[in-house]
Amino acid sequence: MTKNTLQLAWSTPAAHWEEAVPLGDGRLGAMVFGGAAGRYQVNDATIWSGTPETAAEELRRVLAGGAGPDRLREVRAALAAGDLDDAERLLLTFEGRYSQEFLPLADLFVELPGAVQAPGEPARVLDLDDAYLEELLEVGGIAVRRVSRVAGHALVIRIETDEPLPELRIRMTTPLRELARRGGGGELALDLAVPVDGAPLHESSVVPALRYAEPGDGTYDGFATTALAVRSDGTAESDDSGLTIRHARRLSIALSSSSRAESWWAGVDDEWRSVSHETIRNRARERVLVALGENASPTAQGAARRQAARFAIGGRRAGRWDVQNDVLDGTDDGLRATIAAEYGRYLLESCSRSGGPAANLQGIWNGELRPAWSSNYTININTEMNYWAAGPLGLTDAAEPLISLVERIAETGRDVARELYGARGWVAHHNSDLWGWSLPVGMGHGAPSWAIWMMGGVWLCHSLWDNYEFTADVALLRERIWPLLRGATEFCLDWLQVDGDGVAYLAPSTSPENQYRDADGRPRALGLTATMDLELIRALFARAIAAIDTIGVGGADADTDADLRREIVAALRTIPEPRVGSDGRLLEWSAEVAEHEPAHRHLSALVGVYPLDLITPESAPALAAGARRFLDARGPGAMGWSWAWKIALRARLGDGETAHELLREALAPYRGDARRHGPVDGSEWGGLLPNLFSTHPPFQLDGNLGFPAAIAELLLQSHGGRVHLLPALPEAWPTGSVDGLHARGGVVVDLSWSEGVLREAVLHNPGTAEIRVPVRYGASDFVVLVPAEGTAVVAVPEPVS
Repeated sequence: MTKNTLQLAWSTPAAHWEEAVPLGDGRLGAMVFGGAAGRYQVNDATIWSGTPETAAEELRRVLAGGAGPDRLREVRAALAAGDLDDAERLLLTFEGRYSQEFLPLADLFVELPGAVQAPGEPARVLDLDDAYLEELLEVGGIAVRRVSRVAGHALVIRIETDEPLPELRIRMTTPLRELARRGGGGELALDLAVPVDGAPLHESSVVPALRYAEPGDGTYDGFATTALAVRSDGTAESDDSGLTIRHARRLSIALSSSSRAESWWAGVDDEWRSVSHETIRNRARERVLVALGENASPTAQGAARRQAARFAIGGRRAGRWDVQNDVLDGTDDGLRATIAAEYGRYLLESCSRSGGPAANLQGIWNGELRPAWSSNYTININTEMNYWAAGPLGLTDAAEPLISLVERIAETGRDVARELYGARGWVAHHNSDLWGWSLPVGMGHGAPSWAIWMMGGVWLCHSLWDNYEFTADVALLRERIWPLLRGATEFCLDWLQVDGDGVAYLAPSTSPENQYRDADGRPRALGLTATMDLELIRALFARAIAAIDTIGVGGADADTDADLRREIVAALRTIPEPRVGSDGRLLEWSAEVAEHEPAHRHLSALVGVYPLDLITPESAPALAAGARRFLDARGPGAMGWSWAWKIALRARLGDGETAHELLREALAPYRGDARRHGPVDGSEWGGLLPNLFSTHPPFQLDGNLGFPAAIAELLLQSHGGRVHLLPALPEAWPTGSVDGLHARGGVVVDLSWSEGVLREAVLHNPGTAEIRVPVRYGASDFVVLVPAEGTAVVAVPEPVS
């Protein structure tokens, strides 16, 4: 029977990873294949190659090679002289090796010999609201119900039948180095070694690509373990290959894991150095017993799933929707948008939870030992986009791991800023990993267009500021976010250069992954100041001032913060506004130059439009018009994250119709080879895989996580101190509703509309004081008073055309 929840149904079991269905709780992830083989490909968010010392070791090696403040001065001299080749040669010496890889943990097989799909039922049904997957099967005429979920850092599988099953087989394998295998008493366990180094696919010269520590070599002990237990009303037998359960009608299976890296991430003194293998084993086994209900625990089911925003674009939401017919090949435009938003919400809740690592390029799901781009943290757009929806959808718990990640990056980034650049604060570049990597990557041959970019930490700080603005949590700002913003601000104050006319510029500066053509037609990344860099710094400085004013100058840091505020104010006056070129487009660099890739996938020059709010049609109409022309020139397509950014940008500019067309493109099924790596120049478009993951290819989760943020932006905007209702509603969505969208300042909004007209808006105030909310609908502006811990129904004015 279909519940009053949103469910997705697949007609067949998965034959390939791209067809498997994701489950997760922020620490443990599982891709469920279903069917008789019952495969679960399992990930643990702490299973990364590398060690806690990798970043520091690489910094020492780079410094020993001559990089540092003196060489930076040489770089700047070469740039000032127009010798871009020499500047590039010198900058390559600043590159470390690479960030580390997120790796798969294990494969679990819960085999039901002879099982077939139950007649008239889908093969797999995923409930996006209650976060479980259900299968209805038959084994020799016996009805079988198998339900899988991940909670409390454990994969839990419950099987119920109407008659005893003749046999069920459970086995577990791993792609990692297996150290030991244990079994008996209805339990299985694998002890594993995790590589201490893992090279990305593009660094083919590194051999071996995955390097393990050898016993007695004194290096980091990357120990990890899995634990599995079965409880049933049948009989259990075990051997070296697994467990066999016979004559059972009720079975519960739980699998969990633990690792030394988990201890490191938890940050409890130096426990990670001394924690024993037995302690790590016991952690995993304890989670299994809790999941099976044998050991009491106040967190037995992990972090509760919060009541996030709920979409019903077109009016339909609850129900069981066939993925192929209703989504990939569906014609109900509103339903497809609803599912895109809800699936993105489900994925973020499933791959990012308080206390665990942040969502990486593939969230928490990776089946490859050599994943694309190491499945790392790419912080020139992708990691930030992973969290764009957290604020608008009210996913506060999901947002916490990003703060934790930035804290770890800042820890290594302070040494990099000081030793490599002679600057205060902290810095990060293009990539990071579990261990907080902050150096440039590239091994001395990485192109400056992607390797030499010093604004990664700055952009991450803007995501943290969004967390504060949507929650209005001043304690969070004071205790965790402001220290990070302050360090990034100090770095930028030292990084800015000022010319003889008192105008700020940056040297070196690049626009992420893009290049222009010089006078000789050669592609160049260096030599000019990128618009994005200055916009990120301008917004950071403004937010730093706001943070100081909000927190108040006082206590031990009173003089420091007051002095810093004065320094920021002075620096802000030197930063020039973005420029519009002769063709009306916003310029990507400080000079009007020919573009190397006119349809480039990155939209870096428009960061001031979205996710920042420096450029709006009201505050800067000429720049907003330049942004529209920039987008027009870049064109449609071509991959999930780029689509999501384009949709959000169009929404900010009030262009709901183009945003809608871009969303339709992004939600089209991808019919090519999902296993190959497509070109990144936009010549081939991506789309949705059979499991609705967004791919280029290869698969990256940022597109899926960006879609709900972009869709929310079409329905509600709250930048600039005002809540804007239905600011860019596409004509194709004349009817719909959304409950629980969050606006900056902590207010929560429910909306419903029909015939393209707002019918009702309800504002909720979870705070303890009455708030005044400036509201706009159409061309009407008004103020709504919302009582403390209360609601206010907006008297909706007739729209003014």
